[in-house]
Amino acid sequence: MADLIDANPGLKSRFTRTVNFPDYTDDELLRIFQLLGDRNRYSLSDDALARLRHLIAVEPRTRGFGNARFVRNLFETAIAHQATRLAPLTDPSDEQLTTLTADDIAPVDA
Repeated sequence: MADLIDANPGLKSRFTRTVNFPDYTDDELLRIFQLLGDRNRYSLSDDALARLRHLIAVEPRTRGFGNARFVRNLFETAIAHQATRLAPLTDPSDEQLTTLTADDIAPVDA
């Protein structure tokens, strides 16, 4: 944002305040993932929860870190992985269709 403001001298005088938003904590990011799951009727197995907790903990909080976007991308990737995992099954159970496992939880770029 600073680059944008600096690109036009007139903008600096119009935008005199800067608001910094701290990154979400690991627990908040985990809760956001769980809320996405709840809203879409998915639950996490214990191993999926542990894997998710680990991925959140090791994710670098660099300049491009997306906070909730990072978690949303993890969630969407997990749904895609689950679909691939269940595709060979002819009659998956409701529990299989609504439960994300550790196999479904993977880094977005994996």
